Amino acid sequence: MFSFLGLGKSRTKFGRWLDKKEITQIEIEELSGLSRRTVSRLCNDEDYQPKYSTVSRVRYALKKLGESVTDDYFGM
Repeated sequence: MFSFLGLGKSRTKFGRWLDKKEITQIEIEELSGLSRRTVSRLCNDEDYQPKYSTVSRVRYALKKLGESVTDDYFGM
């Protein structure tokens, strides 16, 4: 019913955390310099295993927002 809004979509632990903190994927994309596709995979693809450099860039972006996460949010 609401699939065009992305409601009801499966999210990763990191994606759910972003939702809870009301941080948008676009904010992470802009602050980290990562592509939209990479950030989307981090938030929606349970099978995606990001490189350490990708996780470091996300952490850097979150630090700019005054937040932080542990490795278990990225399946590491």
